[in-house]
Amino acid sequence: MAPSKESHLKEEQCSERQTPSADPGHSVKCCPDTIDAESLNSPGLNVLEAEDFIHQSMGIIMEDAVKKATDIREKVCEWHSPVQLKELLDLELRDGGESDSEILQRCRDAIRYSVKTTHPRFFNQLYAGMEPYSMVASFIVEALKPSLYTYEVAPVFTLTEDAVLKKMMEMVGWEEGGDGIFNAGGSMSNMYAVNLARYHHCPDLKEAGLSAAPRLVMFTSQECHYSISKAAALLGIGTKNVYVVPSDKRGKMIASALEEQIKTAKSEGAVPFMVNATAGTTVLGAFDPIQEIADICEKYNLWLHVDACWGGAALMSKKHKHLLKGIHRANSVAWNPHKMLMACLQCCAFLVRDKTGLLQRCYSAQASYLFQQDKFYDVSYDKGDKSIQCSRKPDAFKFWLMWKALGTGELEQRVDRALAMARYLAQEIKKREGFRLLMEPEYTNVCFWYIPPSLRSLTDGPELWKKLHTVAPVVKERMMKNGSMMVGYQPHGDKANFFRMIIISPQASRQDMDFVLDEIHNLGKDL
Repeated sequence: MAPSKESHLKEEQCSERQTPSADPGHSVKCCPDTIDAESLNSPGLNVLEAEDFIHQSMGIIMEDAVKKATDIREKVCEWHSPVQLKELLDLELRDGGESDSEILQRCRDAIRYSVKTTHPRFFNQLYAGMEPYSMVASFIVEALKPSLYTYEVAPVFTLTEDAVLKKMMEMVGWEEGGDGIFNAGGSMSNMYAVNLARYHHCPDLKEAGLSAAPRLVMFTSQECHYSISKAAALLGIGTKNVYVVPSDKRGKMIASALEEQIKTAKSEGAVPFMVNATAGTTVLGAFDPIQEIADICEKYNLWLHVDACWGGAALMSKKHKHLLKGIHRANSVAWNPHKMLMACLQCCAFLVRDKTGLLQRCYSAQASYLFQQDKFYDVSYDKGDKSIQCSRKPDAFKFWLMWKALGTGELEQRVDRALAMARYLAQEIKKREGFRLLMEPEYTNVCFWYIPPSLRSLTDGPELWKKLHTVAPVVKERMMKNGSMMVGYQPHGDKANFFRMIIISPQASRQDMDFVLDEIHNLGKDL
C-alpha cells in the first residue's frame, strides 16, 4: 500500500529541510524532527519505491551475478589489493543516505570485484557452480525473513526441513529414522557432535559443568578438519585431550592405531568418549575406514561421529556410496549439501541416529516466551529448542527445492560426473611432461605438482623440493591477477606446495580440465 497524501507532503517538507552531510554528494533521506504523532499515523516506507528498487536490483543480479558470473569468457575474479579495493568501494558509512542510483552502482561494484565462485573455472574450494533452484529458494527465504524456531512463524520451512532430514537419514542407511537439525556450517555440526557425545556420556555436565567432569578424551585422524580441535577448545575439553591418530599414505585413519591410542588413554586414567571419522578429507579427499572404526567404537562403547561434510554426497551414488561403507553404524553424521551437491551456502545438516530426544535434552533451555506447551497446535513441530541458535535460517529449503526439481537421479548423475571428471584430469596429468600426481584421487580432490622446465633435470631430493615449494604460490598469484581461473595450493606434512583441484560443477567440461593444465604451464614455465 502506498503512503497517504499527507505522508507525501510530510516527505516533501522534510526534503526541503534536509541538511547537507559531510559529503556534498550525499543527502539525508529523512528528518528527525518530523517524528511526531502525525507522522506515525502513516507508513514510514514508500512501498512502491522499495519495489522499484528491488526490481532494478534484480536486473543487475541477473545480468552481472548470474549471466556474466557463469560466462566462461568472463574473468573468475578482478583482483585488487585490500588498499586498492577500499578506495574503489568507498566503504565509509555516513549520516546521510545515498540515492537509489548510487546504491545500485554499489551493487554492481560489489558483484564486479567479488570472486565468481559460480564460474566454470572456479576450482578453489569445496563448493562451486551455479544451482538455479537453490538460488531461487535463497531469494524466497530472504524475501520472507523467516526464523526456524517455531512452527507458528515458519510452518512451510519447518515441514520442508523435516522432509529433507528424513530423506538424508534414509541415504545414510538409518531405516528407522533418527533426529537432526540444519545449522550454520559443517564446523558447527562437528561441535554439535562433540557436545552431544559428551552429554550422552556424562549427562550431568549440562548442569554441573566441567568441575564435575573426568578427564574426557576423543580421537580423530591427523587428516581431520580443524573444527574438531576448535570444538575441543570451545567446549572446555582441551586440545591436548584430542588424540591424533596416524593416517596411512592415502590419508585414511589407521584403525589399529586408533585402538592402541584408546588403550593408552585408558591406561593413563582418561575417559574416552568419542571417535571422529572423516568421510572426504579437506585436502586429499580421503575416506576413513568407517566399518573398522565402528567395530572399535562398539568394542569400547564410544560415540562414533562421521564428518561427511564433503564426502556425504557420495551416498547419492550407487556407484560410489561404497566409499562410506559402514556409515549407518555412526551415532551422528555431518553432511553439507552446499558442497558437492551445490546447494547455495550455507546448507549444513547434523544427523543423529538416536530417536529418544537426546538432541532436545542436550540443548533444551525451555524458553517460555517461544516454546509454550499450551499452544493450539502440535508443539512437537517447534524445533528450535534443540538448537544452540535462537534465530535460525531455513537452509534446508534450499536443498528441498533443488531436490524436488532435479530428483535423486539427477543428483546422483552430478556426483558421478564430478568423479569421472576427476579421473579424466588425473589421467591427463600423468600424460603431460612437467606434471606429477600426488596420488590417484579417491574423490574429486586432484592433487598435483607442476614442475617448470628449469627444474625438470633435477633428481628427486631436497634441492628439487625446496625450489618446487616456491612454484605454486607464484603461479597462484599470477592466476589471480590474470583472473583466468582459481585453483588452490598448500603444503601437506613434509610435502612441498602442490595444487589441489576440486571438481564439482557440471558446468565444467574436459576442455576446462585441459585449460587448467595449459594455463598453469603458461603461468609458470618461466620459473
